[in-house]
Amino acid sequence: MTRDIWQWGAAETAAAIRRGDITCLQAVEAAVERLRSVNQSVNAVTLDLSERALEQAREADRVVAAGLALGPLHGVPVTIKENVDQKGLPNPNGVPAFAELIATEDSPVAANLLKAGAIPIGRTNTPEFSLRWFTDNPLRGLTHNPWKRGVTPGGSSGGAAAAVAFGIGDIGHGNDLGGSLRYPAYVCGLATIRPTLGRVPAFNPSAPAERPLGLQLMSVQGPIAREVGDVRLALEAMAARDPRDPWWMPAPLEGPGRGEKIRVAVTKEAAGIACDPAVGQAIDSAADHLSRAGYAVEAVDPPLVPEIAACWRGILGTEIRLTLASAIREHGSPAIKAVCDGFLASHEPLDLEGYLAALAERARLLRAWSVFMERYPLVLAPVSQVPPYAQAEDQQGPARLRAILDEQAMLYAVNLLGLPAAAVPTGLHEDVPLGVQVIGQRYREDLCLDAAQAIENAVGVLAQQLWAR
Repeated sequence: MTRDIWQWGAAETAAAIRRGDITCLQAVEAAVERLRSVNQSVNAVTLDLSERALEQAREADRVVAAGLALGPLHGVPVTIKENVDQKGLPNPNGVPAFAELIATEDSPVAANLLKAGAIPIGRTNTPEFSLRWFTDNPLRGLTHNPWKRGVTPGGSSGGAAAAVAFGIGDIGHGNDLGGSLRYPAYVCGLATIRPTLGRVPAFNPSAPAERPLGLQLMSVQGPIAREVGDVRLALEAMAARDPRDPWWMPAPLEGPGRGEKIRVAVTKEAAGIACDPAVGQAIDSAADHLSRAGYAVEAVDPPLVPEIAACWRGILGTEIRLTLASAIREHGSPAIKAVCDGFLASHEPLDLEGYLAALAERARLLRAWSVFMERYPLVLAPVSQVPPYAQAEDQQGPARLRAILDEQAMLYAVNLLGLPAAAVPTGLHEDVPLGVQVIGQRYREDLCLDAAQAIENAVGVLAQQLWAR
């Protein structure tokens, strides 16, 4: 059966444009038509860039006709999350008070996508201040999960994930401070990579001040796509050098080969939190796929995950309390105020001495994982200990919010360590996607994505089941 162009992946679209099978305009027109036909049902794209995208596509076709060099994403339609700067466009971060904040230049990740030839067709939704695993805000409204109403599309890159799952663009840009790439991928049936700290350059020119140190260490930019191969291609484009980010590292995207079978540590409850049977089954399924693909799979817990999760909460909570809480209280809705207050109440506040000790403790925790990963270069783990949450489940009071934080501990522990982690779907549970994450050594996104590809080879591209409904 012939598939519509909007159903193609990024690599397939780029290759077809290079061969002359389709034009850039045809690729973008297909994505724009899809956006206009389905976005109203999910509210994933908050700012429609169709008209300028179509003009960019015509210019991209002139580049093809002139025989000039083409970038790896030449003509590929993408979306960019509405919390990074795109020149001439608003960057409100889900906050009505920031609706008129217009970027004067592109952020590095937006600039790198453009340099690779990608064509942005829209900006995607995020919760207020990008601080929830649920995508809703009083400026842009609620984003729905494309698989099932009443279920979160994840956050904070929920708009990016919902758009990509529904075929609105081939790649969605997102970011990940506490699982904001991996959790939306998990609940929307997509693939992603949370890159190593320093892999993808990050900077918002419109920001009034530099981010505190913990956020600099724990937040990264990355891609969401329907296929692992497209995640790999998008990562290559996003990772190009930008001198505005001093954390950026010129590390190769492909590391040295490993002659022996790669050992994979499989864990279900490393954070000490019970694993839902459906999630446990997803882990078992993924472990079986990896074993069949030639990996040496072993049930073993990585070290110190409860301490790592507590350290993340302590550092982030301190920085929110000192730098962001006042803005949330002044400009935020009741929903984000409740989340902020509940999060801050979930751990003991750190004084200056405690904050410095927590930052120092990060080195000990990462060292323990670094030693562990000498034997187990990959860790197969839950994204979340439970299936996807209902919409607004974090609004059920402080006790439920604290339980959610516990259930997500394996997710955000990775952020404290600054390690790469791929997420990939394993199938459906009660008509909603489930998946796993594969955590790797520093700058070994390639190993994470290789393992994710082995799982995808067995499972298939889950979004195709969504379109068949």
